[in-house]
Amino acid sequence: MAEQKATNITWHEGSVSRQERQKLMNQKGVTVWMTGLSASGKSTIACILEQMLLNRKKQAYRLDGDNIRHGLNKNLGFSAEDRAENIRRIGEVAKLFADAGVIAITSFISPYLKDRDAVRASAGTGEFIEVYVKVSLEAAEQRDPKGLYKKARAGQIKGFTGIDDPYEAPTKAEIVIDTETTKPDAAAKQILDYLERGGYLAA
Repeated sequence: MAEQKATNITWHEGSVSRQERQKLMNQKGVTVWMTGLSASGKSTIACILEQMLLNRKKQAYRLDGDNIRHGLNKNLGFSAEDRAENIRRIGEVAKLFADAGVIAITSFISPYLKDRDAVRASAGTGEFIEVYVKVSLEAAEQRDPKGLYKKARAGQIKGFTGIDDPYEAPTKAEIVIDTETTKPDAAAKQILDYLERGGYLAA
């Protein structure tokens, strides 16, 4: 957990409740947290899901691992400590989106159980949906759209998840999608159906 360095601060409650925001938007804020190896298909599925929700006139925002590292988290590397801080920050951002009534869709490798569990613990009950975008290392290496596995195998990238850094698969994910057998459109629809069944698309 990050150390609290700021002092003399007080939480300031507003007059607009989360329930009022959700009623206005006719949906419930939630974090859809996609985790999986690089090249598992997380970002592709996230893009399709965001578009599906928009087509249903639902407010959603996609938080992509690479994109976030261009701005908010550009000062973080890939050490275990920096990965933990990367996930902590994005967990807090996603929680703010959810509080605003927005469906936050995150696609981060987020390789460590303890970091994902910390984000889950900080969210309210039912406000964190973990989606394990499952793929074998062999299939991910064959896809390798960014050429990262090839560079990692050649020793040009150190601490690469799945090669010389571990990936700890979820043990209690709400949704598991095997992208070796499920196409991206079908995967996104599976998540959309879960959201609908769970009552997140109405308020």
